[in-house]
Amino acid sequence: MEKNTLQNSNPSLQEESSYIQMSFCGIMKESTSELIQKLESEMPSLFQEYSDLYARCLHSIRDIFGACSLAERQYFENLKVDKNILRVFSDNSIFVSKILESHFDMSSSLLRSYVHFRLSFMDSWDEIFHSWVNMYAKTFSQYIFPLSPKRFV
Repeated sequence: MEKNTLQNSNPSLQEESSYIQMSFCGIMKESTSELIQKLESEMPSLFQEYSDLYARCLHSIRDIFGACSLAERQYFENLKVDKNILRVFSDNSIFVSKILESHFDMSSSLLRSYVHFRLSFMDSWDEIFHSWVNMYAKTFSQYIFPLSPKRFV
């Protein structure tokens, strides 16, 4: 009981005893867990913000073309624009759309490749790490366990 009271009265003794109970792996695991929790807490809001951005862009584009249609009906309908001009404008619009579509495809492909690269990297890292742990365990067992007290009995 006296020991418990002594630890409660001296915070540095509490810290020291908690460090004694910890291990290197335990400390790294705790720090890593805190980082993972931070990332996990940020991801939903980040995905929601990108979704909101996408929705707002689509809304703006719809508004622009809605306003364009109204303006065209009000002001340009009486101008009697030549059909060839509209055809050239349509061809140009299709050309630009195909360029943008190609850009979207390349961007999506790049992002997919990046994710696949990162997944592959993580798989490779996992394999390397497991081989290091196995090698460490074998080495440790060769040099440490032969010196166990049972050997001297």
